[in-house]
Amino acid sequence: MKKKILVVEDDLDLQKMYIEILESDEYQVETASNGEEGVMKFKEINPELIIMDSDMPKLNGYEASLKIKQIDKNAKIILITGYSKVAEGIQEKGGDEFVEIITKPIGMDFLLEIVKKYCV
Repeated sequence: MKKKILVVEDDLDLQKMYIEILESDEYQVETASNGEEGVMKFKEINPELIIMDSDMPKLNGYEASLKIKQIDKNAKIILITGYSKVAEGIQEKGGDEFVEIITKPIGMDFLLEIVKKYCV
């Protein structure tokens, strides 16, 4: 059975790229376009892993991740940000909500390596 990954990303081109890469490696991919939708989708599908963009409308990735962790404290979330200051700030606070915090741009081979590490 394919492992489920939830990609929460407001950039549709990046969403498509994530889908293409992850599905070619035999993962089942669901998407959400903002943090609010991501939390709702998490409740519906209970994925093995979440790839969460940090900067999104309605509910940013950090806030959405906190809500998901309230639902399931063991949820595995990879936060992706385009801002190194955001990553540093979260890591200074502890960053325990995330299994990884990655700064864009990211190579797709690197992304697959990280996904395989946590989606076992």
